[in-house]
Amino acid sequence: MEITIRFSEEQDFEKLIELDHRVWDAATTPADIVWNSVNEFRERNPEGSQIVAIVNGDVAGYLGYHASTPLKTNQHVMEIDIAVDKMYQGMGIGRKLLDKAIELAKERGNTKLSLRVLSTNKGALIFYKKCGFIEQGKLIKEFYIDGNYVDDVLMYRLIE
Repeated sequence: MEITIRFSEEQDFEKLIELDHRVWDAATTPADIVWNSVNEFRERNPEGSQIVAIVNGDVAGYLGYHASTPLKTNQHVMEIDIAVDKMYQGMGIGRKLLDKAIELAKERGNTKLSLRVLSTNKGALIFYKKCGFIEQGKLIKEFYIDGNYVDDVLMYRLIE
């Protein structure tokens, strides 16, 4: 199996939309992710704004990245989100995406990666901890999803 890691391109948009609709659910995101058109997706996620993993021509996963806030004093922080198709999980794709994000962060002068993950997303919490992320806080009962309160876990990893 050959895994190609590269920045997103226009040709990926339809497959990225399909992946979003498959991956994100009540256990992994506090709100429905629905893209009504490729144009809507493109406006929010222009070419190069995501790192994608391609396996045998399929988009197997992606890592989105952006500044945490627009504040000049916070530009050293890169906030990330990762999605890997369930059929490709456990194959090292998430790790490869994260390695590319770390490389990019160093090039951009970022010294910290941060992310948010629902407490119900146990697999992601385990993955992030294995990758050196540390919990830096928790927003208790931040979301009410499917009749249950869910914590929002804030995690970080310093870049050296």
